[in-house]
Amino acid sequence: MLSTAGGRIHCLQCTALSKRSGVQCRRPASKRSKNQKCHMHGGRGDSAPKTEAGRKRVIDASTKSGRYTKQAKLEQSNIAARLARLEDAMHILGMTTASRTRGRKSSSYFPLSSVQDVTDMCLNGELHNGNSALER
Repeated sequence: MLSTAGGRIHCLQCTALSKRSGVQCRRPASKRSKNQKCHMHGGRGDSAPKTEAGRKRVIDASTKSGRYTKQAKLEQSNIAARLARLEDAMHILGMTTASRTRGRKSSSYFPLSSVQDVTDMCLNGELHNGNSALER
């Protein structure tokens, strides 16, 4: 039990411990905290939105751009996969001798390994619309 305000208020104390010194936090625990922590150490805030409309307002207010939505990430992944396939095609056809791009490939990438694969990619129209990665 923690006494604050000159002994007039009694409340539970936060049970979080410091990583360096091992001393317990001296802040009062949040009233709604299930784990007896203050708001700095994972206790719930006291004024969270309760209705679906309130939650939607918070999401809309905190969204800064649409750059990291699921749809935007999927489009970016498909574009990266198309570029990787074009790079494969250039190496197969002997159009470049540069080294391949390093790093992890996107999840929709599938490698091209023969001239027939390059021909199929061109005939399917994948160079222009990039939808065949979604069809597979």
